[in-house]
Amino acid sequence: MMVVVAVNLNKMKQLLTYVLILCIWTSTAQKMDHSEWTNILQLYVSYAGKVDYKGLLNNREPLDDYLSNLGRNAPEDHWSMSEKKAYWINAYNVFTIQLILNNYPVKSIKKLSDPWGQKFILIDGEMMSLNTIEHEILRPMGDSRIHFAIVCASESCPKLSNCAFEAKTLNDQLDQAAHDFINAPSKNILTTDTIKISKIFKWFKSDFPKGNAFITYLNNYSTVTISPQTKIDFLSYNWALND
Repeated sequence: MMVVVAVNLNKMKQLLTYVLILCIWTSTAQKMDHSEWTNILQLYVSYAGKVDYKGLLNNREPLDDYLSNLGRNAPEDHWSMSEKKAYWINAYNVFTIQLILNNYPVKSIKKLSDPWGQKFILIDGEMMSLNTIEHEILRPMGDSRIHFAIVCASESCPKLSNCAFEAKTLNDQLDQAAHDFINAPSKNILTTDTIKISKIFKWFKSDFPKGNAFITYLNNYSTVTISPQTKIDFLSYNWALND
């Protein structure tokens, strides 16, 4: 009888050890929760994408907490592409907000010294810049809709969404961002035969389809049917702060 009890105790110890390892693994493998960012956006960003920087300055703790969580929960190899993409889009946007807050009041991000090149972002022990996130991480993912989701704190940029990007809804959110940006009269002026479009399409032309395929791309989101023979011009870019 004592032998049986000893065997059972050994099995129980093995089971408890296995459960402990599983709990530790589950904890470390837990993916990033972006609900904090949504709460902040709902309070300080309008539906039109206008940012209440003064309000954020007076209540920075929630933002700082989210930034810290981002830094501690960098994407891992087992994350899905949607999870990684949502993480880095949110990271780009919130660290842009942080950059403006750290220099507020400022009339334009362009007034700052090397705003996209300075390495002020700490993620998983690595210092990086906004350029690192955009050009080395997001753009190589091959989704041109990213350009309608990341925001440079300026009037001619895409509007800052007032809810976080989430993996489970990411495709729909990116489609909506593309629709909103392409049809915004302050970003693009579209008619059947003539279009004046954002310089984003010029600066990142390698990320978009070429020739007639580009018009088809625009027509996928535009409320106006653009002719394949349309003349294309580019609008001036307004770098005024999106406040």
